[in-house]
Amino acid sequence: MTTAAPTATGEAPGPAAPKPSGWAPLRPMVLRLHFYAGILVAPFLLVAAVTGFLYAASFQAEKIVYAHELTVPVGDGKLPIGAQVAAARKAHPEGTLSAVRPSPSKDAPTRVLLSGVPGVGKDHTLAVFVDPYTGKVRGALEQYGSTGALPLRTWIDEFHRDLHLGENGRLYSELAASWLWVITGGGLVLWFARRRSRRRLRGTSGRRRTLRLHGTVGVWAAAGFFFLSATGLTWSTYAGATIAELRTSLHQATPSVSASTGGEHAGHGSAAAGGGAHGVGLDKVLAAARAKGLSDPVEIVPPAGASSTYVVKQIQRSWPEKQDSVAVDPATGEVTDVLRFADYPVLAKLTRWGIDLHTGVLFGIVSQLALMALSLCLVLLIVWGYRMWWQRGRAGAFGRPVPRGAWQQVPPQILVPGMAAVAVLGYFVPLLGIPLAAFIAVDVVLGEIDHRRGRRTYGGRTA
Repeated sequence: MTTAAPTATGEAPGPAAPKPSGWAPLRPMVLRLHFYAGILVAPFLLVAAVTGFLYAASFQAEKIVYAHELTVPVGDGKLPIGAQVAAARKAHPEGTLSAVRPSPSKDAPTRVLLSGVPGVGKDHTLAVFVDPYTGKVRGALEQYGSTGALPLRTWIDEFHRDLHLGENGRLYSELAASWLWVITGGGLVLWFARRRSRRRLRGTSGRRRTLRLHGTVGVWAAAGFFFLSATGLTWSTYAGATIAELRTSLHQATPSVSASTGGEHAGHGSAAAGGGAHGVGLDKVLAAARAKGLSDPVEIVPPAGASSTYVVKQIQRSWPEKQDSVAVDPATGEVTDVLRFADYPVLAKLTRWGIDLHTGVLFGIVSQLALMALSLCLVLLIVWGYRMWWQRGRAGAFGRPVPRGAWQQVPPQILVPGMAAVAVLGYFVPLLGIPLAAFIAVDVVLGEIDHRRGRRTYGGRTA
């Protein structure tokens, strides 16, 4: 057996010191970023999680609260669409006809949508619910969005999206979506860097147990958090606009059927609010759309003007999605343009599926339950995160922060490209880049102040 040569002191040398890994200088920086991002952004995430939970539950609650308007007794035969619209207009002559959603099933009413109704919010419509068998009006409710959200779901949706503060309030949700994936990614890196033997929950207590609960749930829910963050950014104020511009430059924008009398697919919207039935009438328009394969549920939009067509579009967002649309000439009843969802660009399809899954409509009750579970996981992670902060302290005080200056330990060959990547990412996602730049600036300034006072911190020890 070979033995090591004795040293000059006559003692055998000990084992060689392990070579430090590339992760060693990065861990303190990732830990500090995860810690402070979690502490500062967690209140926004908590609001988003709670309101998101309520929104996912609102689909089923809506069916209960508005059961009278949303269901009708099944009769023998449905009246013509034109007669149903006439009944709705007789009961509600105010406003203008903006769209009609014919009864999609045997026990569902027809929705006649009116815009410009006094007392109805901007970008909202008044939905008049008509019994398709008798023509009786069962009620009228304010409606919002392409999914036909009624007052309860609309209120929760707006609370989740902007806290009922308008466009400025949307910044809260964009901030939460911008940072959710960063916090999740940092947590994953920290968790998997730990040795597997240290992940056992059994036999642990105190802060160590809270940490392991926090990490275990975070790992299992991470994929869902990444998805919610990415899809949430697609229709945010700033990042969403950048994404839309990028899709347009790549010719991946969502197309729409041409609403002019003849022509190719246009990049503008289909049709605005019209005054009522035009030309051949709603029933022949619907028949023409049926002949092109547009099955229920559909929405009929009247012509916006003298040179516009009817637009009939499928509005099913659950799987399988139905998003085909056609334009119908009001004078002849002939289809002038057809747009199939199968012909959408790839990114347009992915955006549509991502948004519909994020909002809980793509797979119905299944996706709604999954969203509620993700929301609950996020609430628990935030609570455990603040508890760890408390447990990190002493004598009931909140915990000590992770020592600053960690970025100074990162090798330049890693730090410089990393900062460049963060700068580019911050440009496209400003509510990530601006707070991150502010955090780094404050961190550097406070570190310099400590240095000038002779109390600069190294690895948690004061010099």
